[in-house]
Amino acid sequence: MAGFCYFPQTEEDIRLMLDRIGVGSLDDLYADVPSDFIYKGEYDLPSALSEQEVRDWFEGLAAKNTRLKVFAGAGAYDHYTPAVIPNITSRSEFLTAYTPYQCEISQGTLRYIFEWQSMICTLTGMDVSNASMYDGPTAAAEAVRMCVASTRKRNTVIVSAGLLPNVIETVLTYAKFPGINVVMSSDVKADIASVEDLAGVVVPSINRYGTVEDLTGLADAVHAKGALLVEYCDPSALAVLKTPAEWGADVAVGDGQTLGIPLCYGGPYVGFMACRSEYMRKLPGRIVGQTVDKEGRRVFVLTLQAREQHIRREKATSNICSNQSLMALWCTVYLSIMGPEGMRKVNDLCWSGSHYLKQQLLATGKFEDPDPDATFIKEFALKPLVDVKTLQKALLDAGFFGALEIDGYVTFCVTEKHSRKEIDALVEIVKSVR
Repeated sequence: MAGFCYFPQTEEDIRLMLDRIGVGSLDDLYADVPSDFIYKGEYDLPSALSEQEVRDWFEGLAAKNTRLKVFAGAGAYDHYTPAVIPNITSRSEFLTAYTPYQCEISQGTLRYIFEWQSMICTLTGMDVSNASMYDGPTAAAEAVRMCVASTRKRNTVIVSAGLLPNVIETVLTYAKFPGINVVMSSDVKADIASVEDLAGVVVPSINRYGTVEDLTGLADAVHAKGALLVEYCDPSALAVLKTPAEWGADVAVGDGQTLGIPLCYGGPYVGFMACRSEYMRKLPGRIVGQTVDKEGRRVFVLTLQAREQHIRREKATSNICSNQSLMALWCTVYLSIMGPEGMRKVNDLCWSGSHYLKQQLLATGKFEDPDPDATFIKEFALKPLVDVKTLQKALLDAGFFGALEIDGYVTFCVTEKHSRKEIDALVEIVKSVR
C-alpha cells in the first residue's frame, strides 16, 4: 500500500472490520437496498491529470463565467475587499486552529471571535454578540424564536413586509414547525395594537427598496406590549446610521457580507446577532469571553454556551451550534483595516455615486421616482417607463447587472467600487432602450 498512502484503510483493515460485524463483503453492507437502486455501471471518471493540467482545466471552467459590472443589491453588495484580508485569514493560527472547545490550543480562533463580537457590539450598540450565524436570514429567523422564548405564553411575531424576500422566506420556514404565528405587515405600527399575544416585531433598518427606515417611536410601542424589537441591519451602513440600540431595539441581526466579503455567486456569507444583556441567556450559539490564566495573561474561552443544544436538543430554544467562523474572521480583519474613518468614507462614496446615478437615470425620461423624499445610501428604486426585460437585456449585453425587478419597480445599487465613468456608461445604455 506504499503507493496509496492517502487511503484511509488497507485491505487488511477492511477485512478485520467486516469480520467484526459479521458480513462477508462490502457489497453485503447494502443487502437491504433494492437491487434496482444500486448503480451497476462503470463510473465515468477522467484519467489522472498533472497539476498543470488540473489548473488549466479549472481556468477553462472559470472562463465560462460572464463577468459583469454589478449595479444590483437586494441584500448582496459588491463592496471592495482589501487585498490583505485573504493573506491574514489564510494564516495557520486562524485557518487551521482547532475547535474552540479546547481553549488551550485554540487561542487564535477564540481571539478573533472575541474581536468579532466586540466589533459587532460597537456597530450595533448592543451589549453582547454571539460568535456569528450562518447568514443574515437565519439570524433573523433565530431572533424570531428568541422573541418567543423570551416572552412567556406569547406566540405571535410581526414581520415587516419591507424586509428582503429571502429573509422573510427563511423566517417563515423556521417559524412553521414550532408553530410560531407570523403576521406579515405593511404597516407595523398600526398592527402592533391589534395583536394580543405579541412576542416580537422584526423590522429592517434599510428596507428592500434601499430606503432608510424611520423607526421613531416604534420601540416604545413594542415595549408597551411587553414584546421585543428586532432590527435587521446592513452592518456597513451602521457606520453612519443610528444604531439599533439608539432606536431602542432589543436584538440586532443582519448579514456581514457588506463587510468586505465578495459576492461569490451567493456565499458563503456570515450572519451576526447581538442583543441587550437581559436577553443574553436566550442568545443562540456560542459566546467567547475574556479572562486571565493562572499566570495573569489575557486569554479567551467559550462561555454561556447552552449545553442543551448538544444534549437535550428537544428542549433547546435553538439548535444553532456552528457558524461561518472563517467569514467572521474575514469581516473582523476588514473592520480592523477600515476603522471608523474608512467605514464612513465607504458610505460617502456609495451615497455620492448612487445619488448621481439616480439623477442621471431620471434625466433619461425612462423612469419615474416613486418616492422623491426617500433617504438612501447606495440602493434605490425607480418606476420603469420602458419594458423591464428589454432594459435588463440591454444592460446584460453591455456587461452590466442591474435593474432588478421587485414589486413593479426596478432597483439599482452603487458602491465604492463604481467609478463615475462606469456609471455614465450604464446611463448611456439606458438611453438607448426603446
